[in-house]
Amino acid sequence: MTEPCTVLIGASDLLPTLKVRAASDDREVLTFTDLEALGALQAITKRRPQVVALERLFAMTSRGAALINRIKADPALRESEIRVIAHNSDYSRIVPRASRAGPPALDQRGTRRALRFKIAGDVEALLDGKGATIMDLSAVGAQVVTPNVLKPNQRAQMVLKDEDADIRFSTSVVWTSFEIPPNSGPRYRAGLNFDDADAVLVAAFCERHRA
Repeated sequence: MTEPCTVLIGASDLLPTLKVRAASDDREVLTFTDLEALGALQAITKRRPQVVALERLFAMTSRGAALINRIKADPALRESEIRVIAHNSDYSRIVPRASRAGPPALDQRGTRRALRFKIAGDVEALLDGKGATIMDLSAVGAQVVTPNVLKPNQRAQMVLKDEDADIRFSTSVVWTSFEIPPNSGPRYRAGLNFDDADAVLVAAFCERHRA
């Protein structure tokens, strides 16, 4: 049987103080820096700790939010308490298990200007030469998922290519969200706005690949 433990995640210089705060009932405390979120997730999945404690500033970042959402989404971790703590005060908050409606905190979707369709299968676009899976698509924008870093307001050259077309244009990143899915590596989900795309060609591409 796995020994009970607490998993603690925070900035490296804050971990000693946080460890004192997180220690309880002689449970083992496993510490990870805020740059070791994936290692922390592996330990959490394996050990199923009684408590996962995140330093407050880390919990407010996109990586912290993604880690919290990943833990909350795993039925095997439903008994693990998620706690947000501070290094310089008695602040402590238990994160509710019920998931929030809607997308993660960094999602900044606006009103759509054109009807958007889900795309079938693993249809990919290229963003500055790097692959991104298209989740949905319209004549003026798209939602994509990629392992490559994307940031709001980033500009990129986008390519939509199949047997019938090779469409190239500029696009802008409107919103991003960092995710840690259960069965794959970390990734970025992003909403794109097409700057100078040929709407007729993009709409035709969308029609060929819509779910």
